[in-house]
Amino acid sequence: MNSNHLLLEEPIRMASILEPSKPSFFPAMTKIVGTLGPKSRSVEIISDCLKAGMSVARFDFSWGDIEFHQETLENLKTAVKSIRKLCAIMLDTGGPELQVVNKTEHPISLEADTKVILTPDQDKPATSNLLPINYHGLSKAVKKGDTIFIGQYLFTGNETTSVWLEVDEVCSEDVVCLIKNSATLSGTLYTLHVSQIRIDMPTLTDKDKEVISIWGVQNNIDILSLSYTRHAEDIRHARSFLSKLGELNQTQIFAKIENIEGLTHFDEILQEADGIIFSRGNLGIDLPPEKVFLFQKAAVYKCNMMGKPAVVTRVVDSMTDNLRPTRAEATDVANAVLDGSDAILLGAETLRGLYPVETVSTVGKICAEAEKVFNQDLYFKKTVKNVGEPMSHLESIASSAVRAAIKVKASAIICFTSSGRACRLIAKYRPTMPVISVVIPRLKTNQLRWTFSGAFEARQSLIVRGLFPMLADPRHPAESKSGSNESVLKVALDHGKASGVIKPHDRVVVCQKLGDASVVKILELED
Repeated sequence: MNSNHLLLEEPIRMASILEPSKPSFFPAMTKIVGTLGPKSRSVEIISDCLKAGMSVARFDFSWGDIEFHQETLENLKTAVKSIRKLCAIMLDTGGPELQVVNKTEHPISLEADTKVILTPDQDKPATSNLLPINYHGLSKAVKKGDTIFIGQYLFTGNETTSVWLEVDEVCSEDVVCLIKNSATLSGTLYTLHVSQIRIDMPTLTDKDKEVISIWGVQNNIDILSLSYTRHAEDIRHARSFLSKLGELNQTQIFAKIENIEGLTHFDEILQEADGIIFSRGNLGIDLPPEKVFLFQKAAVYKCNMMGKPAVVTRVVDSMTDNLRPTRAEATDVANAVLDGSDAILLGAETLRGLYPVETVSTVGKICAEAEKVFNQDLYFKKTVKNVGEPMSHLESIASSAVRAAIKVKASAIICFTSSGRACRLIAKYRPTMPVISVVIPRLKTNQLRWTFSGAFEARQSLIVRGLFPMLADPRHPAESKSGSNESVLKVALDHGKASGVIKPHDRVVVCQKLGDASVVKILELED
């Protein structure tokens, strides 16, 4: 990893720090993924989150049933129609997640320097001395001295509901552990993480397959977040499964990297996945704290060079219970943007946090400020160098469009696309201005009925930094020999003007196909 690819634009005027931020229709180029749950599932809250900058709604099936999530999704659909703003749907699988089973739901107090037994016998009640778990193979996976972490579902890291255990001995299927810190397990669901140990369970579990087959198919999910991705084969298996589920063959698969195994096979996973989610909560348990940032920077850089979205989690934990983030958290969000992240994923902050809307708004504002000092010139040169020569035709067009837009100080880039590939390549070069992606629907048939494609492609770009999609009228093709895209272009320009991105006398770069030729043109707008 090169050490200088994250330099700020210099010089930064100190006086500019005191200037108030200007409101914008697009709060930030960096996207925000919000996890919807008990504190963020009403139409009103979801609408406010969308207005504040959320562009992807995450449904985490580690908890909650299909009926609960369906009700939340119906509220999301109502909110989307109400404020007329696209939102992508992400289904996050439970995966091979180990959990403590507490059927009584009473708080469990654990005292430091005492011992507790982890047992696969789920019929036994949870007590201060005995914790039933949902996995029979733990005794075969661990040895004396191994570290085990137990915390509240979507723990934030600053709670007293987390406990560290050290394996003392293994007795048949039971694991006897020494408690390292006093804690009270007071939530309804506790996850269990064994540091740097392989858990012999399938990445896509039977429960995950059932959820995808029912809820995923019913709602045409845009993105599947594959929890605990450990090998490239995990992605291939999930893609094969989705390919048999009708429209879900278009669903993108994001690999969620959560442990050492996923980190070790990262390069192969990146080749297969459509994007990467860095689950820093679990990674922070598997990795020494001083190593987490190194993996983040190196991995995000690799994603950037391949033009695949990089999503960072666990940024403003304290906003779960507080109205403002800590100084370190605010800086962490900014550094994620400067590293090149496409999106910030909010978990506990929006799912069970007290201030979901304020969290989305605050993160968006921090991202917008960081983007102002992102060194695009250096990034562009490194990306071009990484691609090498000869460039592919489409890569050449994309990089040329970005270079032209920056040279003429264009206020926006408008890209016509059917598959979404062209606009993603443009976004790969991180232009400093928004890319309005005009998705031209394509007519297709299954020999029984005609349908238009394009909605998937539009929504899936909502997780890509700098891309802002709009669906075009299907009567206007993406390719035209006579330039009939002009009317679609007018609609795109009007959309840009209405959103405040494009103003009179601005310059706009347009990227489109005319017949067999790909064209980049510069428009200078009149009054």
